[in-house]
Amino acid sequence: MKAVETSQPGGPEVLIVTDRPVPKVADSEVLIKVHAAGVNRPDCAQRQGTYPPPPGASDILGLEVAGEIIEVGPKVTRWQKGDFVCALVSGGGYAEYVNAPEGQCLPIPYDLDMTHAAALPETFFTVWTNVFESGELKSGETILIHGGSGGIGTTAIQLAHQMGAKVLTTVGKHSAVQPCLDLGADRVIQYKSEDFVSIVKEFTQGRGVDVILDMVGGDYFQRNLECLAVQGRLVQIATLQGADVSFDLRKMMSRRLKITGTTLRPRSVAEKTRIAQSLEKEVWPLLNKGRLKPVIFKQFKLEQVREAHELMESSAHTGKIVLNVL
Repeated sequence: MKAVETSQPGGPEVLIVTDRPVPKVADSEVLIKVHAAGVNRPDCAQRQGTYPPPPGASDILGLEVAGEIIEVGPKVTRWQKGDFVCALVSGGGYAEYVNAPEGQCLPIPYDLDMTHAAALPETFFTVWTNVFESGELKSGETILIHGGSGGIGTTAIQLAHQMGAKVLTTVGKHSAVQPCLDLGADRVIQYKSEDFVSIVKEFTQGRGVDVILDMVGGDYFQRNLECLAVQGRLVQIATLQGADVSFDLRKMMSRRLKITGTTLRPRSVAEKTRIAQSLEKEVWPLLNKGRLKPVIFKQFKLEQVREAHELMESSAHTGKIVLNVL
């Protein structure tokens, strides 16, 4: 099969399309003929050598796919050959075939093509477990989402809006403002020309937001704390501007703040299966009704994977980048 591997850690130029053996299916896995695979920032980090795959995972890039099941393990009970699914994988998505645990597969939502289905798993798993499980966002509350124009951001805006929350988001380019408003954001902050702390305080009449979803870190950490309401929750999912921070614990204690963070990839199959079940119950009905839809910015062929990574790292996109494999 064709697959993408990295010749050595580095920039997009180290990505090469090569031949690899088709993976073997374990007892509780399915083998998927990949039609499309989503591109995500963790893929870039792995290519750079800063985000190695967990033990036992494929070294091939790619964390989400959509395609047709062509083989099932002997302990698989839900899926059959010929079923079309999207799946969260721990690696191996940039290839013509990938194996996936049975519980990490989900049915293709009604009326979505393979390209859009491939853009679902990584962002929807991430947003659901961080915003609604760790962050405990509820209807009537207010959330600040940093990076609203990316795959995580466009997903988080839609989900938070559909769940009845007020949504503020930050973007780096003017062209992303209207798309984020169209997705359900109540206020889009252009962080290069506007101070998000001041905007949050103005929007909430000094109260602050209930939840912040942040992937920036660095000097955003202190500013995020200033934005939180009493009993507010900061959820950290990445550290694009640095992981080392310091703060006055007394501020957290006096306002009863909660600070948490997660990564998705190293979690167990059992935990990812549980998240998948929650998504199918709570979110898939919204997708089936057309109330949610992944935003696709650009599609590339597998052989154009370098260009896909260059676009991802440029941050010029609004929404998801997808590789069409079939």
